[in-house]
Amino acid sequence: MAENEEVQIAEETHQPEIPTGRIKKIMKIDKEINRVSSEALYLISCSTELFIQFLAEKSARVALEKKKKTIKLEHLRVAVKRHQPTSDFLLDSLPVPSQPSDQHPKDRLRLRPENKPAPAGTRRIDAFFNKCT
Repeated sequence: MAENEEVQIAEETHQPEIPTGRIKKIMKIDKEINRVSSEALYLISCSTELFIQFLAEKSARVALEKKKKTIKLEHLRVAVKRHQPTSDFLLDSLPVPSQPSDQHPKDRLRLRPENKPAPAGTRRIDAFFNKCT
């Protein structure tokens, strides 16, 4: 019976590591939410913490399968794709990883599009030389 009471006390004193103030601000972005009870805020904080832990563990497993020590975006994307419920709502929100290029960095500079518009208030240097000839 004493063990059961200790477990209950330990569960009651758990504080989420994610700042509840930030979670409350994010929740209040929704115009339909006027007030957030402390119980709801606590449960959402704990749920968020568990979800982040779940994603980190799955991503770490993918990184280890690929014999990498650092978790990268591609590992996170694979972990999300493997878990269908997470994939349904999160995969579209993740940024698409950039494609690694086999080209030398100097070669990439030369392949910039010629017709790319210059920022406002500036002009391209090739326009200066075209006026001289």
